[in-house]
Amino acid sequence: MSTRTDNYEALKNNARNAPLEPGVYIWKDEEGRPIYVGKARVLRNRLGSYFSGSKDVKTAALIRHACSIETIIVSNEYEALLLENTLIKQHSPKYNINLKDGKTYPVIRITSEDFPRVFRTRHIVEDGSLYFGPYPNIQGVDKLLELVEKLFPLRKCRTMKKRNSPCMYYHIGRCMAPCCGRIKAADYEVQVGRVRKLLAGETEVLVSELTGKMKEAAKALKFEEAARLRNAVQAIEELSEPRSVEDRDPEARDYLAWASEGIFTVFSVFSMREGRMTGRELFSSRSAAEEGESLETFITAYYSPDRPPPPKIYLALPASGREGFDSLEQYFTGQFGYAPELLPPEDNEASRRHTAALAMARQNAVEELRRRLRERGAGPALDELGQALGLEARPEHIEGFDIAQLDGRHPVASLIAFRDGVPDRKNYRHFKLRTVVGVVDDFAAMREAVQRRYSRLLKEGKELPDLVLVDGGIGQVNAAKAVMDELGMDCGVAGLAKKDEEIWLPGAREPLRLPRRSEALKVLQFVRDETHRFATGLNQKLRSKDLSFPILESLEGVGPKRAAAIMKAYESIENIAAAGHKEIAERCGIPEITARAVRAAARLALENRKAAKKQFASGTSAPRRRSGAGYSGKSAADLADEAFAAEDRPGYSGDT
Repeated sequence: MSTRTDNYEALKNNARNAPLEPGVYIWKDEEGRPIYVGKARVLRNRLGSYFSGSKDVKTAALIRHACSIETIIVSNEYEALLLENTLIKQHSPKYNINLKDGKTYPVIRITSEDFPRVFRTRHIVEDGSLYFGPYPNIQGVDKLLELVEKLFPLRKCRTMKKRNSPCMYYHIGRCMAPCCGRIKAADYEVQVGRVRKLLAGETEVLVSELTGKMKEAAKALKFEEAARLRNAVQAIEELSEPRSVEDRDPEARDYLAWASEGIFTVFSVFSMREGRMTGRELFSSRSAAEEGESLETFITAYYSPDRPPPPKIYLALPASGREGFDSLEQYFTGQFGYAPELLPPEDNEASRRHTAALAMARQNAVEELRRRLRERGAGPALDELGQALGLEARPEHIEGFDIAQLDGRHPVASLIAFRDGVPDRKNYRHFKLRTVVGVVDDFAAMREAVQRRYSRLLKEGKELPDLVLVDGGIGQVNAAKAVMDELGMDCGVAGLAKKDEEIWLPGAREPLRLPRRSEALKVLQFVRDETHRFATGLNQKLRSKDLSFPILESLEGVGPKRAAAIMKAYESIENIAAAGHKEIAERCGIPEITARAVRAAARLALENRKAAKKQFASGTSAPRRRSGAGYSGKSAADLADEAFAAEDRPGYSGDT
């Protein structure tokens, strides 16, 4: 009984963690055989519905006999319909038998006669006819055929006999009466060629023409005609989308994609045979090799005498380019007597379906990688990190510090916390630093932040971290370590320098360098980047607020109340600088000349800020500020004149 319960919980957990994309889901029994295939607009929602509320007999039986659930992500619900149809016909799952009628989706056929016909059918006849599709959207097919009849009135009769007078279809504009010799074969072929282009997806010119006619009809108040044209455009666009799971191209080919994180790589292979996707396979591996080397190893392991390669394999080029492809061709020739083409999809109209299929394979690899990493957890990476830093235990609780300031103004420190490799956002903190206002001293700033954080934790008897990570080099590390020693803390401390991703330990003369693919390094980078993001956000907010009010209040005709109203409307000096003066005037209820001055002052303030950042980064002294933030004494008219002058400069992109 417990085994069945455990299996139910495992299936339920699979459903809870399913992708949020459209796709197909496959229930499998204990031998891995598909017992039910379904499609969904959102896989997680659909699979979750199997485990919520009361269950009918069929659903209960399905869950009772299932041991696993596999998902295949596709680009949209239309693709899911096609793939579901193919997989049901391929596997005949027993729980689909009562739900599916086994019919194929319809195609559009252009016959191989002298004067071809165009019509919808479910039957393929190998007589030289051209077929387009299949199309799950039957209504869309009918709309498209209706459009074809109206734009390109080809014949309707099944057998063409010579007639003396044309039939009704000719008189209502739905046939060109080739049976009566009203059109030459060459002219008729021109019309057939246009239909081929339409069905093949070469629709840009036609869509543009129909859209223009739709607008003309709407302008002339011919709304029924406009609606008909709108529906025709929608049908063309929907049915012209490239299909990734079924395309009627008989050439056998594979689509190979991969996704990597640290030493983990997942490869995804989509196989197309006789114009249909016949399967998707996922393989995961652990390797410290470079991307190109991992790809070569996988390809040589995947293809074997039992699984020979198709004539073409589409794949994205690794960072190393085509390096190693020559050796793969030699390998294939030696093993199979021929070498398939290894093709990156080109960026053109003809390769759209290959690009779409490859993107779908890549998305499935990414999702599988996420699932495996989620199941595995951060434990191994944290173990590696503990060993690399010489810690006594796995650093399950990590806290990170970063300092953000500009020229000593608004210095802030951020504290972020990670537990088991995942951000613990409820324990994020900001510190507005007090001892370094007006001076640039990152070491003193770090000492203050660390002292305030851990003196409080010690006083309250709360848990201390296993590792403290600071954003910086040996100076910041030693500053933090000194404070921690004074407080009697016994936990690890390290610094991660951005330039070369060097790891600094207290008192070290040389940094520790981990491989770029190291999982331990990935953890440190994640923590460091999160601390930087958190610190910079508050600092920028404080600086924006500090700049805003004096700038606006210094303008003639803009007092404290009006400045506050403008800031309330736009929230930041950047938003004011980006707005048009007419919008500012209308939104804030001020004259246009004052609005010009407000916008000009905001733009000048941003220029001053950029200059200050540049000088601070270069190590030179801060620019001497003009009194009143640079605007005191200037009237609104003066700044408005400056704004007019700026707009007259070549290349100015603001509004007039």
